[in-house]
Amino acid sequence: MKPISAAKEVGRVLVRRSTKGWDRITRFRLPKYGFLAYLGVFGPGLIAASAGNDAGGIATYSSAGAEYGYGFLWMLFLSTFSLAVIQEMCARMGAATGKGLSELIRENFGIRWTAFVMLCVLVANGGTVVSEFVGIAVALELFGIPRFVSIPIVTFIVWWLVVMGSYRRVEKIFLLMTLVFLGYIFSAFLAKPEWGQVAAGTFKPTFHLNAKYIGLFLATVGTTITPYMQLSVQSLVVERA
Repeated sequence: MKPISAAKEVGRVLVRRSTKGWDRITRFRLPKYGFLAYLGVFGPGLIAASAGNDAGGIATYSSAGAEYGYGFLWMLFLSTFSLAVIQEMCARMGAATGKGLSELIRENFGIRWTAFVMLCVLVANGGTVVSEFVGIAVALELFGIPRFVSIPIVTFIVWWLVVMGSYRRVEKIFLLMTLVFLGYIFSAFLAKPEWGQVAAGTFKPTFHLNAKYIGLFLATVGTTITPYMQLSVQSLVVERA
């Protein structure tokens, strides 16, 4: 087959590099007009990245900021950059192989390492689920909805989406939810921070050798680069392909 130009085919045909050149994987169509076309292209990455903006992450970032001010920004900058690199690698592997991350681990490292990775993901996801529902309960209580009412309702909605919903429907709902996080941009300016201190905290590393700082440091890195995000983005790319 004659090599396909990736520049000409982007947005119409997903291609990958192989030993025989460029291979056509699949054909997909984007919405003809509007902002949804861009959401369709960036969908897997947006969903996986926005998943990190959960209750546990917000609580951790808020605690770090309240305790050490702008002193954590340098580490947050580096961890966010690292997250972008890892997410890009997983998306590339999904597009190139058509396989999820756990399947690639099993093929290359065997059953034992796969079982260990899955156990780590199970523990991490278990803690994440607990923190998510705590956040849901606390947030809805601000609107006068008691937790013994909100938790069962939200649990049913999540169950229905996972079990009864199609991939396309769930993807659209998650993409719409990502728009909420644009509020971060506006809140950053409405808070009126000292931008000089923001720049200094971002590019001037500081570190304290005490248990509280190290604990928040590890928690911030852990809530930024979480295992399920890597599994999710690769699976979403494979599903899209």
